[in-house]
Amino acid sequence: MAKRPIFEETAAPGPAVAPARRASIEAPSGARRAIRVWLGILFLMVAAMIAVGGLTRLTDSGLSITEWKPLSGALPPMTEADWQAEFDLYQQIDQFHLMNADMSLSEFKSIYWWEWSHRQLGRAVGLVWAIGFLGFLALRKIPTGWTGRLIIPGALGGLQGAIGWWMVSSGVVSGEGVTSVASYRLATHLGLAFIILGVLAWYMLLLGRPEAQLLQARRSREAKLFSLGTGLMHFAFLQILLGALVAGIDAGRGYTDWPLMGGSFLPPAMWELTPVWRNLFENDGTVQFIHRMSGYLLFVFGVIAWNRGRRSSYAPTRTAFHAVLGALLVQIVLGIVTVMHGAPLELGLAHQLMAVILWVLILRARYLAQYPLGGTIRG
Repeated sequence: MAKRPIFEETAAPGPAVAPARRASIEAPSGARRAIRVWLGILFLMVAAMIAVGGLTRLTDSGLSITEWKPLSGALPPMTEADWQAEFDLYQQIDQFHLMNADMSLSEFKSIYWWEWSHRQLGRAVGLVWAIGFLGFLALRKIPTGWTGRLIIPGALGGLQGAIGWWMVSSGVVSGEGVTSVASYRLATHLGLAFIILGVLAWYMLLLGRPEAQLLQARRSREAKLFSLGTGLMHFAFLQILLGALVAGIDAGRGYTDWPLMGGSFLPPAMWELTPVWRNLFENDGTVQFIHRMSGYLLFVFGVIAWNRGRRSSYAPTRTAFHAVLGALLVQIVLGIVTVMHGAPLELGLAHQLMAVILWVLILRARYLAQYPLGGTIRG
C-alpha cells in the first residue's frame, strides 16, 4: 500500500460551501423577511392606535360610544336618525350631564368620530393579524418554533379589545358623578398596548437574523448589560403606567410649576382623600408627584445602564445605549414642558409618542446586549 502524503487534501475538489447556501446562512430567509414585514405593519398600526387613543383621551371622546358591539359597531351611524339615537344614549350618562349638557348634535359627532376611529383601527389590527397568520400557516412558511409565538400578538389583541370595553364601561354610568374612565383601567389598557408593541418589536429584531447567527451571537452576550437593559425596560414600563394614571385624571394640568409643585417640594393636600390609598389613583397632586419622582429615578437608572453600555465591546451596542440616553433626555424635557404648559393636546400627544420611541430603543439596546451585532471587538 502506497504511503500517503502528510498534507494530502482529503476533501473533494470544488468550493466548500456553495454561494447560494452561504447566502442562506448569512441572511434571513424570504419567509422570515415576509413575516418581519407583516409584524412591522402591525407594529405601525398599534403605534397609531396608541396615538389615536391618546387623542381620544385628551379630547374626552372615549365615552361617546356607550355600547360595545365588536361586529355591528364597525359601521358608523348612516342617517340622522341613527346619529340622534347614538346621541340619546350619550345623553344618559354622567359625562354629558356634568360636562357637556349644552352639547349639540354636530359637536357630539366630532367626539364620536375619535372613539369610532380608535375602535375601528383596533378591528383593522385584528384583521391584519388574522389574515397574515392564517396565510403564512396555510403556506407552511412559518419557521420552526414560531407558530406559538405568532399567536401571542393576536391573543393579546383580543384581550385588549375586552379590556378596552372594561375601561370604557367604568365611565358609562348615570347618577354616580363619574365623567371619565377609571384611571387604573386606563393604565391597564395602555400598559397592554405597550406590551403588544414590545412583543412585535422583539419578534422583528429576532427575525432580522437567521437562527444560526443568533445562536452564534448569543455566545458573546453581555450578561450584565442585558440585565441592566431588562431592568430599564421594566422601569420604563412602570413609568408608562404612572403616566396613564396622570392622564386618567388630568393630573398633568393641576400643577404647572417646576421643579416645585404648588410652591413646595410636596404638593399640598397630598393625602387628603380617604381611604388613603385613593390618593394614589385620584389625587392629582399625589399622582403627578409620583410620576415626577419616578421619572427622575428612571433617568438615574438610565445613566447607570448607559455608563455600562458605552463600554460595550461592540460598536452597535454602544450606539444603541447612546440612543436610549438621548431619547430619555428628550422625554424628560418634553414631560417638563408639557406640565408647565398645562398639558395641551399637542404636547401631551408628543409626550406619549416619545414614550413609544424610547420603549423601542430600550428593547433594541437590550436585544443587542443579548445578541451582539458585528464581529469587530474594541481592542
